[in-house]
Formats: sequence, structure tokens, C-alpha cells
Amino acid sequence: MMMDVQLKRGLLDVCVLAAMKNEDSYGYKIINDLKPYIALSESTLYTILKRLETADMLTVRTCEHDGRLRKYYHITAAGRKRMEEFKTEWKEMILIYQFVTKEDEREESR
Repeated sequence: MMMDVQLKRGLLDVCVLAAMKNEDSYGYKIINDLKPYIALSESTLYTILKRLETADMLTVRTCEHDGRLRKYYHITAAGRKRMEEFKTEWKEMILIYQFVTKEDEREESR
């Protein structure tokens, strides 16, 4: 069974925001930073970046790098707020998970 699409979308959004929480970043670097945790295609990443920009959770600036233009993404206060909300929501999800798996743990200990 696949993870709920809305839940996965929310998780991916927060992962992308987290990739730029300490410094501005760009597409290729974001994909590489996330690689140990989650596989993300370029097309998926740029869809997420556009959605986050539209929601005012990040800003974009273009700079020249090695003779080419590169877009750098910067997390905004709204993006940081979304990350904090995620942390609170995730604590709730952990409690729900613990409740759902409680019976499984009892059966395993028998």
C-alpha cells in the first residue's frame, strides 16, 4: 500500500525546506542533500519548489555561477513556521503510531 498522497506531499515539502534551513541552496544540491534520506527526481523537486514559492515559504534569486545562471532558494519565516508545525504534528503521529502498534508489541512478547 502506498503512503497517502497528501501526507507524502507534506513530508516532501518539509524535507525540501529543511535542506535550506541553514543556508540558501539550489536544485542539484538539494537533491544530493536529500539523497541519503529520500529519492527525489528533478521534476518532482522543481514542482515542490514552485509550490513552496507560491506559498511564500521560500524566495528565489538568480546568480551567475561558472558562467551560467543558477537559482538559489531561501527559506522564509513562513517556511520556518511550517517546519515547526511539522515537528508538532509529527509528535502526534508518533503517538498514533504507538497506539496502533501497541497490540503488535504485546503479541511479539508472548
